[in-house]
Amino acid sequence: MELPLYQIDAFTDRPFGGNPAAVCPLDAWLPDETLQAIALENNLSETAFIVPRGADFDLRWFTPALEVDLCGHATLATAYLILRLLEPAREEVGFETRSGRLTVVRDGDGLTMDFPSLPPHRQVDPGDPLIAALGQAPAELHEVDKVHGMPYRLAVYDSVDEVAGLRPVFSNLGANVIATAAGDDVDFVSRFFAPLSGIDEDPVTGSAHCTLTPYWANRLDKSALTARQISARVGDLGCRLEGDRVFLTGRCVLYLEGKVTLQD
Repeated sequence: MELPLYQIDAFTDRPFGGNPAAVCPLDAWLPDETLQAIALENNLSETAFIVPRGADFDLRWFTPALEVDLCGHATLATAYLILRLLEPAREEVGFETRSGRLTVVRDGDGLTMDFPSLPPHRQVDPGDPLIAALGQAPAELHEVDKVHGMPYRLAVYDSVDEVAGLRPVFSNLGANVIATAAGDDVDFVSRFFAPLSGIDEDPVTGSAHCTLTPYWANRLDKSALTARQISARVGDLGCRLEGDRVFLTGRCVLYLEGKVTLQD
């Protein structure tokens, strides 16, 4: 059996930037263990699988270690594949996912995703273990509702340099952590550490901006924001808060097109 496979750099307009995602269109679902094995073999932070559902698609995301409930960059990459390459006459596409229906529409030379807002819900004491694991105490630490059944924290710092300088001991974090600060030439910057998901640092994380957008919209008193994830690959996003929805805009670049060969 041969399956088409595309690797697309998301939240960037240049090759080797943003966050690479694999996208694998299927005619019907394969066993979960096969999907997980493909994701592990790809060894990217996410592999997206789609199956047609009427005019739209069912969409699932896998890290090398597990299936997740929500992924931004792989959704953007999947929409890019459909709207720019496979069905270029379309203006939008819808996906049925573990996080409900997600839609993506053309937006100039980018694409805009409609995602749920996941705001932090209470400020907590960082505690010595987390401070030691991060290597630098944040000015604020907030709990976020569990994502993928895992504990999440939002760590807010006073400067871009503090966020850029973090060198966490990933095995000691005990949670997935979004680190953020107000930006210099953008509204805010971030990094995302996800050891519980099998990813020490994710290059650019759409789902993290479902939490970052409501936090910074409230703090800066503005609903439309510019964001940059300052990983080694760097990625840029437009963010907009409307009620309980977050709209994330980004670009993509096709890197690779090939086939997966599965033996009987």
